[in-house]
Amino acid sequence: MQRRIFLRNSSLTLGALSLLNTRLFANMHAEDPWKMKMLRNDVGIFTEKGGTIAYLLSKDGIVVVDAEFPEQSQHLITELKKQSDKSFELLINTHHHGDHTSGNISFKGIVKKVAAHANSLANQQKVAIAQKTEDKQLYPDTTYNDSWEYKIGKEQIKTYYFGPAHTNGDSIIHFQHANIAHMGDLMFNRRWAFIDRSAGASVKNWINVLDRSLSSFDNDTIFVFGHAFDPEKVTGNKEDLKAMQDYLTKLLDFVGKEIKAGKSKDDILKEKSIPGVTEWQGDGIERGLQATYEELTS
Repeated sequence: MQRRIFLRNSSLTLGALSLLNTRLFANMHAEDPWKMKMLRNDVGIFTEKGGTIAYLLSKDGIVVVDAEFPEQSQHLITELKKQSDKSFELLINTHHHGDHTSGNISFKGIVKKVAAHANSLANQQKVAIAQKTEDKQLYPDTTYNDSWEYKIGKEQIKTYYFGPAHTNGDSIIHFQHANIAHMGDLMFNRRWAFIDRSAGASVKNWINVLDRSLSSFDNDTIFVFGHAFDPEKVTGNKEDLKAMQDYLTKLLDFVGKEIKAGKSKDDILKEKSIPGVTEWQGDGIERGLQATYEELTS
């Protein structure tokens, strides 16, 4: 009798554990792979795969900054439609790289205007032609040079272009009412930066761009970063911009001294650290070393 009770209870326990594990597994896989967070007023950010997206949910329409990849932009569009019944008024690209513009195509037929710096459009077209992916592009139909402004509801959006840096077409997108500035890939927060020499990048001027950024925005500005070593830290303040500027300054100084000391490009690329740079992490230190070497020796 006791043996039958034991077997029955054991069976019930195993069944309950199995059901619990099944539910936990299902819940774990039901979690969305993306994250959305409101920052201030009606401006929020979306992160999944690629460069950080910012969005504005205005009573007069939706504005999106950057688009990651097609799958991710579809996730974003679906979620924004759940939160607002307004139309997509504007999509802005901070620059041309695929992890910021490949998702543009998802907005085809639903967004009224796509904007970017003139160099960003030229770079996007150049890459698409080379890769034979023109049919997968939604190009900007509105371009600007040093600055451009767009008003929607209470929000005034202003773009800033301070010259070559990460590429030769990087814009800062400032939501002036909310005081939130999307830096795009002008900011790799504590993560080794990609410096795209093929698209006109300049380490020297990137330092100046960050200097002008620091003087253009106030201490209350929330900055949105294109990438971060810690995925939870894709927003920050002026101290983060100063840290990025310091890293680039030390990178430029280090490579310059190595060249003067007679070091070859291959020798420099073997370096695993940069003197004085302690916070930057991850893979890709050699990309910055190579780009800086090429800039200083070109």
